[in-house]
Amino acid sequence: MSKIRGSEKEAIAGYLFLLPNLLGFMVFTLIPVALSLLLSFVDWDMLSAPKFVGFQNFINLLGFHYEAGRIIANDPLFWKCVGNTLFLMMIIPIEVMASLALALIMNQKVKLINLFRAIYFLPTITNGVAICLLWTWLYNSEFGLLNVILLKIGSILSIPIHRVEWLTSTAWAKPSLMLMGLWIMLGGYNMILFMAALQGVPRELYEAAEMDGAGSWHKFWNVTWPMISPTTFFVFVMAIIGGFQGGFMQAYIMTGGGPDRSTTTLEYLIYNHLYSWQHVGYAASIAWFVFIVVFVITVLNWKFGGKLVQYSHY
Repeated sequence: MSKIRGSEKEAIAGYLFLLPNLLGFMVFTLIPVALSLLLSFVDWDMLSAPKFVGFQNFINLLGFHYEAGRIIANDPLFWKCVGNTLFLMMIIPIEVMASLALALIMNQKVKLINLFRAIYFLPTITNGVAICLLWTWLYNSEFGLLNVILLKIGSILSIPIHRVEWLTSTAWAKPSLMLMGLWIMLGGYNMILFMAALQGVPRELYEAAEMDGAGSWHKFWNVTWPMISPTTFFVFVMAIIGGFQGGFMQAYIMTGGGPDRSTTTLEYLIYNHLYSWQHVGYAASIAWFVFIVVFVITVLNWKFGGKLVQYSHY
């Protein structure tokens, strides 16, 4: 009996240690998520009493109707924001591969390598607002550094180059944000994860490959790439999740969602419906749409993407 009481005391002590974290999860995550689900079924402007509307928010969000012989979305702005979000996510494969390439370089044992690692990692820990303001200045059509460089190149080569409306043109606004995102993510946490994976590859595999006469490319393709494929898979999945949940800060600070809503992402649309237009229930329904999409993609990635994980040939 004494042993049972002792084990019970240990269990109680363990639960007490877990209690603060559990309470924090319930108060700041579980309860808000549950309330957001309830809010998605109501029409509420935060001034009058909530009105239960069932699935009407989701019907207005995802539904279509016939008009003038055409099928038209009930909420064209929502689908435009879905397109904007997916377009901005097209940079993800380039970000992942660029981070891997930089990790390969930063994994070399040369002088001052730790300094270079810190320099490339710095944008990740820098305040996001400061970075957005910096790039807003770089993209300024009148005195921004990028346009100054382009005009200088044009004058040297005697080529007529006009100022680029980086953030005020529908053609350039999204590519401009994608370029900034690539700069931020290049040396960030993805690089750190890849470096950790690279340092975990057994040296014996490289020695075996060298004995077979393998060159640098063959060693990478047959040893490095298969051994780090689990890390690559994880990085890619997390990047997709982050892509669906991102874009607010850049849109809010740099473009205001414009021009012509071309940089309004799903996250920024949720903000507008909630805080600018006081459509609380509608904002919650968009948030749950994003959650369901991210959840389904994550499950599919883990179910089928895991089969792509390879193992070394050596």
